[in-house]
Amino acid sequence: MIQTAFRTRLSSKALLFFAFTLLLFSCKEQAQQTQQPPLIVDFIQLGATNAEVEKKYPGTIEGTVNVDIKAQVTGYLEQIYVKEGDYVKKGQPLFKIKGDVYGEQVNNSKAQLEAALAAQATAKLEVEKLKPLVAGKVVSEMQLKTAQSNYEAATAQVQQAKAGLSSSKINLDFSVLKAPVSGYIGRIPNRIGNLVMPNDATPLTTLSEINEVLVYFSLSEADYISFAKEGGLQKNANSVELVMADGSVYNHKGRLTVASGNIDKMTGSMSFKAIFPNPQKLLRSGGTARVVLKKDFDGVLKVPMGSVKDIQDKFFVFTLGDSSKVAMKPFEVAGKVDGQYIVKSGLKAGEKIATNNIDMLNEGVIVKAVIK
Repeated sequence: MIQTAFRTRLSSKALLFFAFTLLLFSCKEQAQQTQQPPLIVDFIQLGATNAEVEKKYPGTIEGTVNVDIKAQVTGYLEQIYVKEGDYVKKGQPLFKIKGDVYGEQVNNSKAQLEAALAAQATAKLEVEKLKPLVAGKVVSEMQLKTAQSNYEAATAQVQQAKAGLSSSKINLDFSVLKAPVSGYIGRIPNRIGNLVMPNDATPLTTLSEINEVLVYFSLSEADYISFAKEGGLQKNANSVELVMADGSVYNHKGRLTVASGNIDKMTGSMSFKAIFPNPQKLLRSGGTARVVLKKDFDGVLKVPMGSVKDIQDKFFVFTLGDSSKVAMKPFEVAGKVDGQYIVKSGLKAGEKIATNNIDMLNEGVIVKAVIK
């Protein structure tokens, strides 16, 4: 019993000693932390300045004229005079459809016209023969009127035969398809011997005029209103830039125009087009590019991107407050340029922003500030 009590007192003393030792180490650690020098952090002071922001919009390239070449008559493809990618001039032959049947239609129409002309001539002779006989009261006037009616009917037959001949010649001409404009030949899906007809869903080829090209793109309703209110659309009217698919900037500037005067209810955007000269034929119909629009900001604040924390799509900076304590402050972004965010709201001129050791800072931390 005495041994048990002794052991209990011994255990209690050991626990007290252990607790005292932990408390001593904790106090030493706190003292060491208290004695650590404050973190050295660089700060910049915000001041109003001017900025030019670029916004890029994806666009699709089209020629100023894009023509689907389709057969106007039914027949077998007899000749293909061009190759895919060729540049052709207006009026140049592209395809020939076997036109024997249309040639025979022309011959038949010519024969019908000749027969109609002969019938007209006979009817005219009959009228001329009856006129003096009516005047001498040898035949009745009714016979003359009948002859005149026959002549008029024969004349109508001549006009009808001429129209038939013209139609036959048009069909024969349609057997040779010619370029309606100058431009570049697109894909040619058909081959010699294929049957082609006017109602084919796929054209024989597509012809694109690309001395100038149109780049179609869309602005969101918010961007459109923002640009329009501040005159950005007028400023960009004749100085639009283009970034090509390889990332390089196109060496000609374009002019901006509205492609649709209304905002699309489905997409909430307005269509625009930029017109670019294309003397080297570098831009081709069907290609893609990004249209660059610029917007000026006067008297704005700029914050280096490296000094900003992005948390769940919200932007924060550390500002220097009283007693060298930092505060985490949110702000809104209006755009970005040259590695800096343009401040829309949340910050004001004169505030000091931390530019380094961002990941080591927290709300209320005391720092040694170095103002740059």
